[in-house]
Amino acid sequence: MRKQSSVGSWIAGLVVLLGIVVAGLYFLGKGRQAPVLSAPPPPAVASTAPAPIQHPITQANSGPAPASTAPLPELDASDASVAAALAALAGDSDLSSLLRQQVIARIVATIDALPRRSLGTMMLPVHTPKGAFVTDEVDGSTVIGAGNARRYAPYMRIVEATDPKALVAWYVHAYPLFQKAYEQLGYPKGYFNDRLVVAIDNLLAAPEPTSPPAVVHPQAFYVYADPALESLSAGQRLLLRVGPANEAKIKAKLRAIRAELTGQMPPAGAHSAG
Repeated sequence: MRKQSSVGSWIAGLVVLLGIVVAGLYFLGKGRQAPVLSAPPPPAVASTAPAPIQHPITQANSGPAPASTAPLPELDASDASVAAALAALAGDSDLSSLLRQQVIARIVATIDALPRRSLGTMMLPVHTPKGAFVTDEVDGSTVIGAGNARRYAPYMRIVEATDPKALVAWYVHAYPLFQKAYEQLGYPKGYFNDRLVVAIDNLLAAPEPTSPPAVVHPQAFYVYADPALESLSAGQRLLLRVGPANEAKIKAKLRAIRAELTGQMPPAGAHSAG
């Protein structure tokens, strides 16, 4: 049971953390439906040699050894154990209902896409929050509504309870599954942990507006009125939609996770993308 709980804590933390960031992917509201964007293909690799590894998984703070030494399941057969661990962790809550199938593959695809310009709904590892996107009218402009942040309350409670040390400890244990999923995504010579750090740094570099951003809907979905905000990466645009208090909490958790992953805090102004 101890092993199962540690697995559940890690998966729940990462999945829900990602879920919060990507849940606002489209500004849904008043019956308008946003278009479905497809995931961008991996960039062409000019050289057949793998890039130097920047953040080897062996440098992560792996914490205590897992209670169980049972081998990891095959990637294609890992959903059942993940769902079982979540059910044990969540008890009578609806936490397990957030998950979609192919959890690890979807997590990997989502993390890879966050620093890019677009993110497809088909890759998301969790279902999005219920309810419509909320806006307010301020001085003649439509802005992200203060009430919109309340949609994320159930997710934020789980994020706040997630232990970064336990999260990274299980990630280190399960890393072969994530690496395999990354290779299957189209990066046979890539290193997933490096991409994860890139995605975290990109999210940490998201701006923190002092007032709710203005939005417009020139077509069937909302976009940021400020071209500078609309030109941000997919992950950064999404992070702005959860509200400043939630954004601050998510960033604090990401900093702690990054420190456990690499043994160091993120460099000032880190914003790697691509």
